[in-house]
Amino acid sequence: MAQDKEMACKDCGQKFIFTAGEQEFFQSRGFSEPIRCKSCRDIRKSEKSERGFSGGGGGGGDRW
Repeated sequence: MAQDKEMACKDCGQKFIFTAGEQEFFQSRGFSEPIRCKSCRDIRKSEKSERGFSGGGGGGGDRW
């Protein structure tokens, strides 16, 4: 049985707990361990949705 793990967020450095239940869920889905705390993951997720998922960087909006 997995045990809770204390981890440090890559972005803010804050410590967070990666619970045994979360570890089992991540492993069952084939996900790697999180590198960010929940707050920083939520911020990144909202930034991605604002940009859209196209991923393309862009200039001033000229398409010609």
